[in-house]
Parts: sequence; structure tokens; C-alpha cells
Amino acid sequence: MTGDVVQMGRRRAFPAKARSFVTELALMLTLFAVYKAGRVLIDQNVAAAMANALHIWDLERALFLPDESALQRWVLEWEPAAFLANLYYVGVHFPGTALLLVWLFVRHRDAYRRVRTELVLLTAAGMAVHMAFPLAPPRLAGFGTVDTMLAVGPSAYPAAADGIANQYAAMPSLHVGWALLVAVAVVRTARGRWRWVVAAHAPVTVLVVVVTANHYWLDGLVAAALLLGAIAATNGLARLRAPVRPAAPPARIARPARDGGVPSAA
Repeated sequence: MTGDVVQMGRRRAFPAKARSFVTELALMLTLFAVYKAGRVLIDQNVAAAMANALHIWDLERALFLPDESALQRWVLEWEPAAFLANLYYVGVHFPGTALLLVWLFVRHRDAYRRVRTELVLLTAAGMAVHMAFPLAPPRLAGFGTVDTMLAVGPSAYPAAADGIANQYAAMPSLHVGWALLVAVAVVRTARGRWRWVVAAHAPVTVLVVVVTANHYWLDGLVAAALLLGAIAATNGLARLRAPVRPAAPPARIARPARDGGVPSAA
């Protein structure tokens, strides 16, 4: 009898889990669709994007950050490097983030909810910066870098003139932001040495976005700052949602006994 009850409970729990998974999947697909559509719909202010690129380039040199074009030339001394970097840029960004979310949903539901909120806040903040600060990437700004995607492929973007994709939204690098979130989520959730292998996705992504001339160093640094803000905001929301525990009743103090009697409680 007990076994039948357990089996019935499991059968009822499965549809509930399936509905929850479908709901979360629809939410994440909607987020990704809004992210992609938002980049298309943002006004491509080319003049402002080029001017901002010059400001970013000068600021990086003033901050003594490494020259992106010099790093690219050094890496591309090995011919297949461009193709591998392009492949990583195109093929890991979305699938890697999606795999993280699926793993967390299946194995660590509480961590999933936290990461989902952080991802939504990070992406929304990134889109806001895209709109406020159009920026041409190094491959379009003429700083001596090579457009590796155009040279050897594969490319994440169609031809620059077809108007389908906004290529002037380099700030911040959500490739870097999402990769950092994947690394943070895996390190704080998983156990074992393999988590550090997955966390290497973040520094590899930083190298890839620079080598492919899709982003400046500052694009990644701004993405990291936005992620810190998203994590802080998520922690704040969690504290607001936490149930308030009622205060414990005050301890009753025993009064001294009178005439040798039993002490009474106040």
C-alpha cells in the first residue's frame, strides 16, 4: 500500500516538473529572442559609434591596457587560430549558457532561480548600455585589426550593409558577461576539480572576443561590472523575499518564593 502511494506521488510530480521545465524554457527562449531582436532594433548611429570607438581606444592607451591589434597579430601567427577563435565566438556563447541553465534546473533548482535572475538583469543592463552608448568594434573602427570572421569565417554577422544585425553595439560584451556568469555559477554551485575547467570558459572568451576584434578590453570590464551589479541586485531581491520569522516570546522570569513556597513565574 505504501509503495502504491509513493508511485502515485511520483507520477503526479512528473507532470508538474515537466510543466515547470516548459515554462522556464519558454521564458529563456523569450529572453534570448528579445536580446537578439533588441540588438537589431537599436538605432545604428554609425557616426556616434565611430567617435566613441576613438574615445575608447584613447582611454585604453591612457590606462596602459594591452593593444588589441598587437595581441591579434601575435595570436594569428598560428594560421588556424583565427578559425578556432571564430568558431568559439559563434558556437559557444548561446549553447554554453543554455547548458548551464539546463544543468542548474535539473540538479540545483535554487541555484537555477538565482542565476536566471542574474542573467535577466545582466542582459537588460547590457541592452540599456547598447542603446545609450553605440560603439564600433575594433574590426570596424580601423585600428589595425583584421576582421577574422570576414577573412576565414565562420561569421556571427551577415554582411555589414544588409541592415539585419546591429554591429555597432560592442559595449558591453555580453559574450564576456555571460561567460563570467557561467564561471561564477559553476564555481559556487558545483564540487570537484572539473568546475575549474568549465570556469576557464570566461578567460577563453575574453581572449576570443579580442582576437576576433569584436570587442575592446573595456567592453569586457564593463560587462564584469554589470554582472557584479546584477549579483548584488539579485541578493537584495532574495533578502526582500525571505520570510520574516516571528520574534521569540520573552522568557518568563521566576519570582522569588514567598514564605518558603514554590517560586512563581512572572
